[in-house]
Amino acid sequence: MNKIGVIFDLDGVIVDTAKYHFLAWKNLADDLGFEFTETHNELLKGVSRVRSLEILLDIGKVNISEEKKQEYLISKNEDYLQYINKMGPEEILPGAEKLLDTLDTLGINYVLGSASKNAPLILKQVNLFHRFKGIVDGNSVSKAKPDPEVFLIGAKKLNLFPEQCIVFEDAIAGVEAANKANMTSIGIGDKETLSEADYNFNNLTEIPENFFENFLSDNN
Repeated sequence: MNKIGVIFDLDGVIVDTAKYHFLAWKNLADDLGFEFTETHNELLKGVSRVRSLEILLDIGKVNISEEKKQEYLISKNEDYLQYINKMGPEEILPGAEKLLDTLDTLGINYVLGSASKNAPLILKQVNLFHRFKGIVDGNSVSKAKPDPEVFLIGAKKLNLFPEQCIVFEDAIAGVEAANKANMTSIGIGDKETLSEADYNFNNLTEIPENFFENFLSDNN
């Protein structure tokens, strides 16, 4: 195996939109009359919008109709999009652009594998959309992480076998999905939280200069 490809999660790896999800979910919880904290928000990382709402309602012990749930999903997303539409390149996380430059130099293709249905919009807002060979987002999959579907589709976009792919993730569900897909998983964030990852770094600035060269030579 002498060729590799990379699949990036979006939130917490390329940009930090978790803060905007938190604000939008908190606004909804405020409207429903209960407190939603940043600790609660950790439960929503890497989780689909529908499941996130279910968790939020469980926290508030709120029972509502399916029709009302759909209304809240729409209103939360509209609230979130107001924040997203103000984003710019300054919100790209440290090390991300340098890492993409390194991959470009090495001729290693990369795609996005995100649960977010707004991933294309976010990448356009920060001027990174054109750099990715493909986008796999919440509109492309029927199963959310930790199901490996998003990454398996990503491997197809790269024209590679799953075991040739390296996944950058900041969420437990994402690392689990990468491992289930038989890909190399790289946890970005707390090492204890992401202990199932094959490699761990606090952020993208810690990726060694020769990390991918070593990977290529290891897999020749």
